[in-house]
This record gives sequence, structure tokens and C-alpha cells, in this order.
Amino acid sequence: MNFFADEGIDRQIVDSLREEGYSVNYVAEMEPGISDDYVLELANRERAILLTADKDFGELVFRMKKLAIGIVLVRLAGLSPAKKAEIVVNIINQHLQELSEAFSVITPTGIRIRHQRI
Repeated sequence: MNFFADEGIDRQIVDSLREEGYSVNYVAEMEPGISDDYVLELANRERAILLTADKDFGELVFRMKKLAIGIVLVRLAGLSPAKKAEIVVNIINQHLQELSEAFSVITPTGIRIRHQRI
């Protein structure tokens, strides 16, 4: 499974996912400051699940009906980057097969997965 990390995702999360063997493209390493529409387009082009901390992607998908391979919204404010990385990697390892064609939200207590064609 490929991932595409928006620039708001902590580098430690990206590094930890890569250490687990996942392919992760990272906007902060590519083209910081690009629009959310373009981030979503790039993720789709790469057939990758988008990792983001930006709630605006929910609006793009649900209100504006933009298509996505899958989106994982990381809502872990207030935690250290190391703790965020630990939580995200553990949840992705446990729920990997459920993330395609879903809008998922990772919180400190777990994950909510909204299955549908998005």
C-alpha cells in the first residue's frame, strides 16, 4: 500500500511508516505549499492513501465530491511526534486493508473508518 503524506503530517510519522516498509511520498519533501486540490490529485495519481492533519480534505471529498483512493485524517494534537508516529503506525498496521475507499480518522483512542466510495 502506498501513502501520500500532506505537509502537515509530522516527519516522524513519515519516517516510521517508511521504516515499516511502506512507500510514502511526502509533500514537505516535494512541493511545500501546494493546494489541497493538487495534493489530492497527486495522491490519486500515485494510487496512494492520503495522510493528512487538515480537516479541509473532508470538505473536498464529501461536499465537493472529489474522488480519493482513501484519506486518513490524523487528529492527535497535543501528543509528541514520537507518540503520534507510534499510534499511526500501529493503527495502519492493524487496519491497512480497510483504508482504501474510506475516510478514516485516527484519534488517541483509535480509528473511525467510514467505508464508502469516496
